[in-house]
Amino acid sequence: MKKSVTRIILFLIVIAFGGSMYYLFQKNNEDPIVYETQEASKQTIIKKTVATGSILPLEEVLIKPNISGVIEEVYVEGGDFVKSGDLLCKIKVVPNLNALNDARNGIDEAKISLNDQRRNLERQKKLFEKGVISKVDLERAEVSFDQAKQSYGAATKRYDIIKTGTAKGYGNAANTQIRATVSGMVLEVPVEVGNQVIESNTFNEGTTIAAIADVEKMIFEGKVDESEVGKIKENLPLEITVGAIENKVFQAVLDYIAPKGKEENGAIQFEIKGTLKKQDSVFIRAGLSANASIILARADSVLALKEGLIQYDVKTKKPFVEIEKGEQQFERKDVELGISDGIFVEVKSGVSNSDKIKVWNEVVPDEQSK
Repeated sequence: MKKSVTRIILFLIVIAFGGSMYYLFQKNNEDPIVYETQEASKQTIIKKTVATGSILPLEEVLIKPNISGVIEEVYVEGGDFVKSGDLLCKIKVVPNLNALNDARNGIDEAKISLNDQRRNLERQKKLFEKGVISKVDLERAEVSFDQAKQSYGAATKRYDIIKTGTAKGYGNAANTQIRATVSGMVLEVPVEVGNQVIESNTFNEGTTIAAIADVEKMIFEGKVDESEVGKIKENLPLEITVGAIENKVFQAVLDYIAPKGKEENGAIQFEIKGTLKKQDSVFIRAGLSANASIILARADSVLALKEGLIQYDVKTKKPFVEIEKGEQQFERKDVELGISDGIFVEVKSGVSNSDKIKVWNEVVPDEQSK
């Protein structure tokens, strides 16, 4: 029994020894690892975050009527430039029967009062001629008659305005004539001849006749995620790219960050706005979708290395690189890093542009690894 155990142990020892020798033989036959090197280079590094949004006018004014009715004529269309006071359209009034009846009753009441004051004035004149009353009493009767006459005229004009939207002597200020309140470009005219419109009042915002804006003052309006909003601040530069305008970058300045976020699709989004610098050669249409690169930091023509060349000490977490000192011989060198764009990182100290940096984490292609 003891001899069998001994033999088994010896057999296992022989197998282990043979396996070790085979492993060492294989290792000796492998090609030695040859590390490649790269040098630092001058780069312009831009650290940025991206926001999606659209291009909108800084101020867009919606023109609404002060009277309900039907569009009779339209004088402008989208793309036209107008000045404040220019005629946009004309409305045909469809009067409210209750209001029209009340106005008619007001005329009748004013006429009755006017006739009464006329008769009273005539009596006062006769009495004054006979010396029964003083001139003061006559003047009071004249004032009462003038007031009744004025009330009758006002009631008549009120009736005309309710019925037709205008009155004699108010042609340029008629409610039926819708005019531009600001100068700029007509962005859209959402009504056509024959459309019914509702007046703007306390209970109803009214029908939009036209939208007017100054297209030379455009802004980028977008949203950033809550994870990025802490990195940005007002007055940072923006680089705007518009999908419909190729190979063109528009410069802007971030001038608004919403103090309160809104939940969208399970994430909190914060609204941002940036004013575009005036463009003389390119016309940007309102509503175009755009992306804004918010420039968080920028370093021009600085010494930089690829992020993949940087190593970090396990204990201290400080960055370092390995610099070639001889044939496949490398020396560790601590470095001080600056900003990074995810590909290149600024190197403030530790290496020069002539140093050869070890590529320590080179990925082996699939063809070579098989």
